[in-house]
Amino acid sequence: MDSLADDFASGAFSDVAPPCLSLYQPTHRSHPENRQDPIRFKNLVRLLAASLGQRYSRRELAPLLEPFDALADDAAFWNHALDGLAVLRSADGFRVYRLQRPVPELAVVGDSFHVKPLIRVLQSADRYQVLGLSLKEIRLFDGNRDVLDEVELGTTLTETIAAAAETEEREAHVRGLTKGAGPTAGVRWGVGGKREKGDTDRERFFRIVDRVVLEHHSRPAGVPLLLAALPEHHHPFRRITRNGFLLDDSLDVHPDALSPADLRERAWRAIEPHYLIRLDGLVEMFGRARSRELGTGDPSEAAYNAVAGRIATLLIDADRHVPARIDPDTGFIETDDLADPATDDLLDDIGEWVLRNGGQVVIVPRDRMPTETGIAAIYRY
Repeated sequence: MDSLADDFASGAFSDVAPPCLSLYQPTHRSHPENRQDPIRFKNLVRLLAASLGQRYSRRELAPLLEPFDALADDAAFWNHALDGLAVLRSADGFRVYRLQRPVPELAVVGDSFHVKPLIRVLQSADRYQVLGLSLKEIRLFDGNRDVLDEVELGTTLTETIAAAAETEEREAHVRGLTKGAGPTAGVRWGVGGKREKGDTDRERFFRIVDRVVLEHHSRPAGVPLLLAALPEHHHPFRRITRNGFLLDDSLDVHPDALSPADLRERAWRAIEPHYLIRLDGLVEMFGRARSRELGTGDPSEAAYNAVAGRIATLLIDADRHVPARIDPDTGFIETDDLADPATDDLLDDIGEWVLRNGGQVVIVPRDRMPTETGIAAIYRY
């Protein structure tokens, strides 16, 4: 499964070869609701095919739609669905993302990807990660206030540990380096030898894990990281970590010892105070900025300044949709002749411009927004 945070951070959605096909749909985690998901998916693929058919021949259509057809028939994929699905296809790539939040149904073809729903997912203020750490297993989880799901680590962590083990000439101390079975399995590892060798192996192993999690997960996601491990592993890991996203709070238990529901409940209990402090800080920052004429809740002003690259931080109402778009040349708002009012959302357009110009976007619950307009912008200068 592709990593949304990694791809977004690396710019994988820009400079792609058209046509660009974007498909979104809500999905279901359990039976019998999930039986309808592949059917709805096939219906959306038909819409893509109809749109493509206006500009491309059948011979050109076939290779573009082939991976969609294969995914529609993949029973194992649909049996492991989350709450939403995003599928992006260009002339030179195909990416699939399971999402922890539902998204509206959409099938659109353009010269670039439609990524606004992904901004809503990635920039939500309640996102966090949990690192399950032991001497035998590494597990990573992505969560928000409602759900917590295990991340498929793939081969990255395994290969990095193996390469580091070879470089540091410690093959003799490593036992059973394997990738666990299943789509969400962690990475297993083992140490051997005498106690002092075991302590050295543990420190080296923790250092490697810290580096890989930081580079491939924490930095791309940019969300708080909660450590879940037995008490005796906390101090050794914190002594070597360089991960600035790691919270001081932690769980004194490995995830294996908890049910998924208990792990989510305990993790959110630890994360929620940090989440509320962050929101309060952003709201207070906006209030100070607006009092000095360095912030605005006016969508027109925010749109103009977003295009100009002046916005440092943008707060967007999680539930608000404003059918309009921005003229990229002037920064003015357009409300007439919208191609599709359901996809032309002013707030997300402003958010895209802020991200494009290196600013920060935060999706905020409506009851925490400091304005009634659905937007709050803090300027750089």
